[in-house]
Amino acid sequence: MASAGGGDCEAAAPEADRPHQRPFLIGVSGGTASGKSTVCEKIMELLGQNEVDHRQRKLVILSQDRFYKVLTPEQKAKALKGQYNFDHPDAFDNDLMHRTLKNIVEGKTVEVPTYDFVTHSRLAETTVVYPADVVLFEGILVFYSQEVRDMFHLRLFVDTDSDVRLSRRDQEVCGCDHPSGGRQHGGHQPDRAAHPGHPERRHLQVAPRVQWAELQEDLP
Repeated sequence: MASAGGGDCEAAAPEADRPHQRPFLIGVSGGTASGKSTVCEKIMELLGQNEVDHRQRKLVILSQDRFYKVLTPEQKAKALKGQYNFDHPDAFDNDLMHRTLKNIVEGKTVEVPTYDFVTHSRLAETTVVYPADVVLFEGILVFYSQEVRDMFHLRLFVDTDSDVRLSRRDQEVCGCDHPSGGRQHGGHQPDRAAHPGHPERRHLQVAPRVQWAELQEDLP
């Protein structure tokens, strides 16, 4: 298994060349604590995929949080003091994110990095994501990069009242083992992604309503 401990992570696993149909890639964005992960998990539950072995799932969820950059010593020192902005597009390893999604769209098995928000570092352990029919990629800035944005077959925005999101975020901050809590640094910096005018909104697309029955037909 490729190591993600260094600056880059090899996105494609050895068995990636095995032919597989191209998945339907859905981008799910929204402000911090808007419920993106909850929405994705609910979709998986409604389609009966949450109890399926991860190697056989027809739907998988992948978080943008896994693609934070490896910090320099100076950046890590700022992060530990709550002075590093994890809600900025430059905080993500966009090249690695694009390569990984490209391999996923091509139906390949990939390895994705694991980020530790307590130590603010990328761990050596990776997670294998097997080919699936539908892939949900969620995060606060998944629509920022045009290269990544253009890969989505459908873009969704989780619209939650800003006061509700701020309340959830404050609760998460109390437990810094949670990714959002670790990212927000105990409230030392403003949460730009919790504001009503979230920049991801402008990248939404008008799409016909998708019925659950249609999805269930596609994912038996």
